[in-house]
Amino acid sequence: MKAIQYKAFGNSDVIEFAEIPQPEIKNENEVLIQVKAASVNPLDIKFRNGMMQKMRPINLPYVPGADVAGIVIATGNKVTNFKAGDEVIAVTREGGYAEYALALESNTAIKPENTSFEESTSLVVNIGTAQALLFNEGKLAERQKILIQGAAGATGTAMVQMAKNTGAYVIGTASGPGIALIKSLGADEAIDYRSGDVSVLINNVDLVVDCAGGESQHKLFKVLKPGGKLFSIVSPPSAELAEKYQVEARFISSNISAGSLTGGLALVREGKLRPIVAKTFLLEQAAQAQDYVSAGGVNGKVVLVISQ
Repeated sequence: MKAIQYKAFGNSDVIEFAEIPQPEIKNENEVLIQVKAASVNPLDIKFRNGMMQKMRPINLPYVPGADVAGIVIATGNKVTNFKAGDEVIAVTREGGYAEYALALESNTAIKPENTSFEESTSLVVNIGTAQALLFNEGKLAERQKILIQGAAGATGTAMVQMAKNTGAYVIGTASGPGIALIKSLGADEAIDYRSGDVSVLINNVDLVVDCAGGESQHKLFKVLKPGGKLFSIVSPPSAELAEKYQVEARFISSNISAGSLTGGLALVREGKLRPIVAKTFLLEQAAQAQDYVSAGGVNGKVVLVISQ
């Protein structure tokens, strides 16, 4: 089968379009998926650069790709929720940049019928991350105030919509076309981070979610009310500032099991959550796709289309 491989660590020129053996089911709880589309995530680039070798080491050659959409073609003996022919989305952990990929049944869900494969693969990590930060950890409730830093990005757009559907008051930071985008998704306020200082404009926030990172993260403490929460998906917030402002501040990882997607996928099926695909590339254009993500300023998700 055709796949993308890293045979060395480095810039995007280490990416190779290769022919490799098709994966085979070896775990009774696995499904084999014919991949139609795969998301391009910042984590894929961190693996390629070797930045994750201490935390999550990989062996070369390595096929990147954590989340896919496609069609089930075979299942392990203990799989009960899926059968050949089902259109699904799934988290693979690795191997998604390929014509075929394996996923555990517990990390697989039926694709919403009202979305394309390209749209649906953009939902997996986004919804799982939003669910973890907003609800599992953030306990976001109706009428609470939330600030999403980097609201026009892939994960941010899902967060804006899921928070609004809960009845929260949603403030997002973005720039350029991202301002109009997050307003169209329901944000009550959209702040251009290039021209406005959020720490001056906003206060008394219950929950801050940082999807951008960088030095601006320190300013986010100022907008929280005492007892509020600051969660980041980029870098651990300062423990010293958390103590100073009397707030909870933590780095939160995504929960990308199928169970964590239930609420978000229900909103998609009801037409209340819109997947945002910024740009699509062919599988063999994976290097260009990753460079596009690395350049920053992407509003929505970048997706690889697998031609078959």
